[in-house]
Amino acid sequence: MKKEILTKDAPAPIGPYSQAIDIGSLVFCSGQIPLDPVSGAVVGEGNVELQAKQVMKNVEAVLKQAGLQFSNVAKTTIFLKNMADFPKVNPIYAEYFQAPFPARSTVEVARLPKDVLVEVEVIAVR
Repeated sequence: MKKEILTKDAPAPIGPYSQAIDIGSLVFCSGQIPLDPVSGAVVGEGNVELQAKQVMKNVEAVLKQAGLQFSNVAKTTIFLKNMADFPKVNPIYAEYFQAPFPARSTVEVARLPKDVLVEVEVIAVR
């Protein structure tokens, strides 16, 4: 019994996937990249801090549509184009969470959609 979560306050999917899937007590949110939900344009071209802020706004919009908030997040994955950007992204990410913090993985990847610098996915629990 999976239910699609879809909001106009986050970028529309750019492929065959859902913004999130609700399966009872778990909500699996697809990775969000720094796209403006209205224009679909990349926000903060070349600026990882601006991109991280937009990513977190997009994650927040998807969680809100599911009736959740950042305190419901149990696991996150951060994908970075360059691990050297971690010290810039981590404080922005930290603004959205309080203890107990979610489990987290952070990985450097060769390339992200639309050549953005950061992507974040989350799993939340009701």
